[in-house]
Amino acid sequence: MELRAPIVTLMGHVDHGKTSLADAIRNSLVALKEPGQITQHISSTFIPKNVIEKICGDLLKKFKFEIKFNGILLIDTPGHAAFSHLRKRGGSISDIAILVIDIIEGIEEQTIECLEILKNYKIPFLVALNKIDKLPNWKNSNSLSFLESVLFQSQQTIFELDKKLYEIVAKLYEFNFISERFDRITDFKSQIPIVPVSAKTKEGLAELLLIISGLSQIFLKDKLYISQETKGIILELREQKGLGIVADCILYDGKLKKGDTIVIASHEPIITKIKFIMVPKELKDIRYEKEFEYVNEIVASAGIRIFADNLENVIAGSEFRVIKDEKEFEKLRDELKMSFENIIFKRELDGIIVKADTLGSLEAIINMLEKEKIPIKKSGVGKLKKEDIIDLDLIRDEKYKILVLFNVQISEEEKETLNQKNVKIIEGNVIYRIIEEIKNYLEEKKRNEAKYELSKINRPVVIKVLKGFIFRRSNPAIFGVEVLKGRLFRGVKLKREDGKEVGIVNDIQKENRSIEFATKNEKVAISIENAIIGRTFEEDDILVSDISQKDLEILKKYFDYLSEEEKELLKEWKLV
Repeated sequence: MELRAPIVTLMGHVDHGKTSLADAIRNSLVALKEPGQITQHISSTFIPKNVIEKICGDLLKKFKFEIKFNGILLIDTPGHAAFSHLRKRGGSISDIAILVIDIIEGIEEQTIECLEILKNYKIPFLVALNKIDKLPNWKNSNSLSFLESVLFQSQQTIFELDKKLYEIVAKLYEFNFISERFDRITDFKSQIPIVPVSAKTKEGLAELLLIISGLSQIFLKDKLYISQETKGIILELREQKGLGIVADCILYDGKLKKGDTIVIASHEPIITKIKFIMVPKELKDIRYEKEFEYVNEIVASAGIRIFADNLENVIAGSEFRVIKDEKEFEKLRDELKMSFENIIFKRELDGIIVKADTLGSLEAIINMLEKEKIPIKKSGVGKLKKEDIIDLDLIRDEKYKILVLFNVQISEEEKETLNQKNVKIIEGNVIYRIIEEIKNYLEEKKRNEAKYELSKINRPVVIKVLKGFIFRRSNPAIFGVEVLKGRLFRGVKLKREDGKEVGIVNDIQKENRSIEFATKNEKVAISIENAIIGRTFEEDDILVSDISQKDLEILKKYFDYLSEEEKELLKEWKLV
């Protein structure tokens, strides 16, 4: 049986060098073309067998290894999110992953998220420990082999390399992954190989491609047999001169032929016939290649461009299958419809509205928002519509009046309309920055909301009336106090420890000026109307805030925004 090309997905933190590593293999400068040099859409590049053999060089003879597939399909993704998207929608689109980690920066937040995905989906992977050229006194050996390069390094540089590498090994162990430098591994079935590389100098590329090829061929062989069912994902739609609308795709299983009938996932799945199949030149990223070769048949795995009727309404990121007849269409219809509606939806709840340029980008954003527990009312692909503006206006909770636009243009007129409706517009072309902006905005809103709600209630405090600091006995009573626990705010209602009511604090003064609140151990003067010192309370008395059930509900709701002393006091009183 014929083996298809393994699909190898690059993943990792946003600036650890995924695209730069792909560029080093294909000799291109794609990374410099990306917004902020951060990949935003899934792309593919086919790396032929002869190129892999050339890069691996003498290592193939040394390890007596023969590559039996025709190459690998390298998938570059925006961080971790789109990788999750590929797994969910295709079942097993990616066969193996390269987790790229910056040797200087180590494991960062998105690296951890990648590890969670790898663990949850049980995806085989290796680590490319990138940027070894940044190690102190690293000498470029002008070799593609790490094992050759390391011979040129000083003992101090090798020490720094091992120190950084074993910090990664220790961190991976926390996620139940046993790892080791690739040349020190005793069992590739149970240990994760770590390959030190440099995307800049290309050192280590030989070992990286050798191990990827070896792991794929030895451990994934059964998974790489080409099936009878043809499946693919549409990456992006574009206008091509002389043809019109074409679609860039990943064919991840089976064979696709000119004239095949395909069904594409949508609210109502679309049926169309393949008129042309085009493939980019060898080692070219499908996103940026201008010259394509026309073919009558293509075998998985491949990055391809197709031309067919009815593509204008297709949304990028949709799955497609080849069908033979009407019965097969009916069988697939509900499955493809459901996979589509999990991404584009409208819900009867308060939440934000998200618009993106492709289905893949939209799902990546949705996945990240759901992970952050940010509710989504509506999601969609393409330009803003009138119904989107209406839906934003219907959101009851003001803090969720947020419109997220990823790579989607908005007119000045639309902006003005939304500003008048107090809608926060968050737009950009870097996913993780958009997520951070949403989180920061919601946190600011919650903080302001907490401040307002807490200002209307009695907050927990314990004070002591200071002996000898009575400035006025009544109308109003003015006297000195020390804050023993919690915070003393203007407007708080005080009572004695026996429960007898004292009154409301009208003013707090320190050094002859009014202050908003006093903290633990501060000594201040306060005034209370309708209180009489000597009758309502005495010098040296302990006074506490009079917290009602309504106050307690608000204190519990905004507990995180209370001071540590207030939190401790509520726990001491057994109110939380």
